[in-house]
Amino acid sequence: MTLPETVLITGAGGFIGRHLQDRLERSGVTVRGIDLVADPRRGIVAGSTLEPAGWRSALDGVDAVVHTAATVSNVAPLDEAWTVNVLGTDRVMRAAADAGVGHFVHLSSIAAFGEDFPDGVTEEHPSHLTGHSYADTKINGEAVVLAAHASGLIDCTIVRPGDVYGPGSRPWVLIPIELIRRRQAILPDRGRGIFSPTYVDNLTDGIALTLSQPAARGQIFTLTDGVGVTCWEYFSQLADMVGGQLRSLPEPLAKALALSVGAATRRLGGDSELSPASFGMLTRRGTYSIAKARRMLGYEPAVDLDEGMRRVAVWLDEEGLR
Repeated sequence: MTLPETVLITGAGGFIGRHLQDRLERSGVTVRGIDLVADPRRGIVAGSTLEPAGWRSALDGVDAVVHTAATVSNVAPLDEAWTVNVLGTDRVMRAAADAGVGHFVHLSSIAAFGEDFPDGVTEEHPSHLTGHSYADTKINGEAVVLAAHASGLIDCTIVRPGDVYGPGSRPWVLIPIELIRRRQAILPDRGRGIFSPTYVDNLTDGIALTLSQPAARGQIFTLTDGVGVTCWEYFSQLADMVGGQLRSLPEPLAKALALSVGAATRRLGGDSELSPASFGMLTRRGTYSIAKARRMLGYEPAVDLDEGMRRVAVWLDEEGLR
C-alpha cells in the first residue's frame, strides 16, 4: 500500500481525527492538522474551515486532505450545521485545490442514506433527506464534493462511516454511559433497532486505503464493521461496563419521553442529544453493505465488536471512568 507522503487532516483534534493521525503516522506519513484549538505537540494549528486563508501555508506541499471537521449534532440549528458541514467543506476543498493538493477525502455519514432504506443498502441507493440538520447537511456536503470532482477541480473521495465507536467516542460511548448512569437510557421497542458498529481503527484503515488506491477517486464508500447488531446488544455491553441497566418502552412512549427529557434539558441550559433525529437512529431496521469497499479497496475490518468493547473497557479503566 503506497500512501501519500504528506496529509493534512481537518478536525485533527477530534475523535476520528486523532485516531487517523496516529494510524497514518505509524505508516510513515507526515501529518499536519487543523482544528479550532491548536495542539503543538501533535502538529495541529488553530484554524477554522470557514477561513482557510488563516492557515493556507499548512497546505504547502500537501498531497491529500482528509476532511473530518464537522458539526456532529442532531440538535444543531440547520443554518449552523449548513455553515460548517457544507460551506466549510466547500471552502477547505477549494483552498486545497488552489494549493495544488491532488486528493480530497471527505468524511460524510451513513446518515446520508436516511432512516428508511433497504437492508444491505449500497452506495448506489439514492440519498434521502430527513428534515434533520445533521443528515441533510451531510447530503448537501456530498453534493458539493461530487460537483467539484465532476468539474475537474480536484480528485475527491467520499467516505460514509457507520456508527463509529472506540476509546474516546462521545456519541457512542461517553453519552450513552452518562444516560445509563442517570437512568435515562431507554430504548424503544425492546432495542430491536439496528446498530452498525464501526470500530475506529477499522475506519482509519479504510481511510488509509482510499488514500492509497487511485481507483478510490470519484467514488463513495460505506465503511462499517460489516455487520448489524441490535441496539440492545450494543448498549447493554456499555451498561454492563458501568454496572447500569437499560430499559425499554413501546416506541410511541419511548419517543415521547426521550423528546420531552431532551427538550427540557436544553431549555435549562444543559446538553442533550435526545431529539427526533437521535431517536430515528435507534429505530433503523436495515444494514449497510461494505461489498464495494471490499471489492475496490481490499477493505476488511479487523476488529470485531467483542474486541472493540474490550478495548473500550480498558480505556474506561485507564481514564478512571468506571
